[in-house]
Amino acid sequence: MKALVLVGGKGTRLRPLTHTSAKQLVPVANKPVLFYGLEAIRDAGITTVGLIVGDTAEEVREAVGDGSRFGLDVTYIRQEAPLGLAHCVLIAAEFLADEPFVMYLGDNFLVDGITELVDAFRRSDYDAQILLTRVAEPQFYGVAELGPEGEILGLEEKPEHPRSDLAIVGVYIFSPAVHAAVRAIRPSARGELEITDAITWLIDNGSSVHSHLVDGYWKDTGRLQDMLECNRIVLERVEPDIRGTVDGLSEITGRVVVEPGAVVENSVLRGPIVIGADTKILSSYVGPFTSIGSGCLVDGAEIEYSIVLDGSSVRGVSRVAHSLIGRNVEVSRAAGVSNTHELMVGDHSRIQVRA
Repeated sequence: MKALVLVGGKGTRLRPLTHTSAKQLVPVANKPVLFYGLEAIRDAGITTVGLIVGDTAEEVREAVGDGSRFGLDVTYIRQEAPLGLAHCVLIAAEFLADEPFVMYLGDNFLVDGITELVDAFRRSDYDAQILLTRVAEPQFYGVAELGPEGEILGLEEKPEHPRSDLAIVGVYIFSPAVHAAVRAIRPSARGELEITDAITWLIDNGSSVHSHLVDGYWKDTGRLQDMLECNRIVLERVEPDIRGTVDGLSEITGRVVVEPGAVVENSVLRGPIVIGADTKILSSYVGPFTSIGSGCLVDGAEIEYSIVLDGSSVRGVSRVAHSLIGRNVEVSRAAGVSNTHELMVGDHSRIQVRA
């Protein structure tokens, strides 16, 4: 079995970060979301992986390389435009050949991995297996409607008026039968070859399509609140590991990771949190469910339930929360007139300030 991992897309819901970075490389607990997926594929016994890449191809290639760091053999397949998930299968036909494969959306996160699901498919005679989970806002996902016996009655892609709350998780498993389906369908009203249309074609043409309800935690990390929630879930599993320098004036409570080269002075760290390598935490409070990247500075500040990417600084600011701060960003207290906010903000940003 092979794997096809989708690492294209523009990541519009995470702008402005995704103007300069692939959304799949935004870190959760200081590790890119994509890496969790690649590790899950490896742990399921799959080592031959095709990465569908788009405009961020060079950044993804730099991060993943030939895949050997993950125990994988990676092939890069360029998609010139985001023309749909089924289009990804279409352009990867030569790579996939006549083998079954997992199709994994690179910005999805399954906390329990996919080993059990892959093993079940290997033991079956299914032509396709889709994973479903109940969500509060199904209009943002592909949605499945099931009959009384669990049979698939219909599939819709991001419907305005969903007929169920069962979202299609971004992990699919297919037999080679899907190649005929992606060749047969036509672009949707969105101008894309929809994987839901390909699966519907399989059902209509007598193929065996199985649905499985996911019990464990799953997130599509395409939005800020989803990134922060995923960060929380991962951090809840970290084990204490202090390899940096923490002085005697600092207080550490709970599951805290301080990576090599990091320095903590006169500060309070309340886990679960991760402090990246070569980061300095000075006279500050870092609260639960926060991950701070490498080479950062937090000085005289308070931050919790947030993600801070590499090279950024937060200085003299009280209670930053529910925030995603990009790379090489400076957040500081404004000097001069009190109650004044001084901002330099890029396109598509979102800022919330207390009046």
